[in-house]
Amino acid sequence: MIKIDMLRCFSTVAQFGSLMEASTRLGRTPSALSMSLKQLEGHLGARLFETERKNKLTPLGQEVFRIAQSQLRQFDDTVTSIENAANAPQGLIKIASIPSATGLALPQAISTMMEQHPHLKVELRDMDSAMVAEAILHGEADIGIASGSQSLNGVDCVTLFEDAFGLLCGAEHPLAKVTSPPTLDDIFSYAFMSNNLCSQLDLDAVRSASEGAHIVVHNTHSLIAMTRTNNWVTILPKSVARALPDELVFRPIDGITQRRTVSLLLSQRARFPNLLETFSNLLVQADWT
Repeated sequence: MIKIDMLRCFSTVAQFGSLMEASTRLGRTPSALSMSLKQLEGHLGARLFETERKNKLTPLGQEVFRIAQSQLRQFDDTVTSIENAANAPQGLIKIASIPSATGLALPQAISTMMEQHPHLKVELRDMDSAMVAEAILHGEADIGIASGSQSLNGVDCVTLFEDAFGLLCGAEHPLAKVTSPPTLDDIFSYAFMSNNLCSQLDLDAVRSASEGAHIVVHNTHSLIAMTRTNNWVTILPKSVARALPDELVFRPIDGITQRRTVSLLLSQRARFPNLLETFSNLLVQADWT
């Protein structure tokens, strides 16, 4: 049977390419690490390292390392959540949110909640909408803020707000200087970057441009960094672009009427339902525009 300790030992050795360095990091002897690796390889029936030096992974070792890293992060997050829950007898709220919401009303709502409940503990993670839903379903979050309307078992979904899509470009880009709102044809005549939120626009032209885009960016901060070079443009909801640096410009798009829905997800299995209800009311009543 594969144990979490085996995966941790293997991942640390694979990361540093040395039994000695890994033993220092883990506080274990090299011989103990070597034994753990032999047990793991024995269970799998195949080698994970090309040589005894442990500085090069086999193809199987590369795949096991990728999976082990993901599982270890999830395990460590679970342990942290359990410890936080044990240390929060007077209340704990675990929040998973899309990054754009943290630049809107979420911080003020948390501040108000903490003023009303001084001993409350809050966990906040930012992630994309799919991961927010997963966190709610797996009990890793009590409350979530995500794009779109979600239908999940054991989860209540409430619309928080809607906002318009628009062009994001650098302040020196040609599209930032035209007097009238650009059309989709105008936008796609320049180098276009696709992003996850583009899929919420149910338009053939946007789908075609996204599928043909040479650059797909999944992280908002990276998207902003790329756009501010004035070499690329993209499409984002207005709330995402609200706290943009001066080097960037957000513009409405001529002919686009579709709006993005941002929803509040509430777990029906939360440990502190009364606190969750109070906090959700603060979020629903907040000004998200």
